[in-house]
Amino acid sequence: MAGVLETLTVPRSSRFHATLAPIGSSSVCALSGDRKPVRLPGFGGLKIRSSYVNRSTGSVSQRLGRRGGRIVCEAQDTAVDVAPVTDANWQPFVLEADCAVLVEFWAPWCGPCRMIHPVIDELAKQYLGKLKCYKVNTDESPSIATRYGIRSIPTVMIFKDGEKKDAVIGAVPKSTLTTSIEKFL
Repeated sequence: MAGVLETLTVPRSSRFHATLAPIGSSSVCALSGDRKPVRLPGFGGLKIRSSYVNRSTGSVSQRLGRRGGRIVCEAQDTAVDVAPVTDANWQPFVLEADCAVLVEFWAPWCGPCRMIHPVIDELAKQYLGKLKCYKVNTDESPSIATRYGIRSIPTVMIFKDGEKKDAVIGAVPKSTLTTSIEKFL
């Protein structure tokens, strides 16, 4: 579950360097220097301290002090975007694709669609280079949904060589979609 992170401005000083480190449920933040501990309002996911020792390598990190006191998030993995498709780019992206294509038909107001989004993201990453993944907002591109008889969302369709090969309706487990994908790779 995602939470809201508040902005914290850290003053630059030759005596003060800050980094982030995970903590448990405590909301107390220890600062180096002559400052007293500060109680953060109801947030227990991060704390600021003078240095962070990486337990696996034993290295000490003081990145934030060199970056002007900003808190910077650096992603571990490269994200794979599932690009939206509209009436304008349906033909070249889906029907003229050089490999199998998975298309998720969805709408912003659809709860089950939001449940299946992370699964589609995982599949896009898993089949990178073998399968192209796209999404069609049925509210913004109703003609595509009508053309393929979409009556319920989420619907996931697999296309190959410009033809619809398979369709899976509803928020199904990843294994169901994987089985369907594997038939056409």
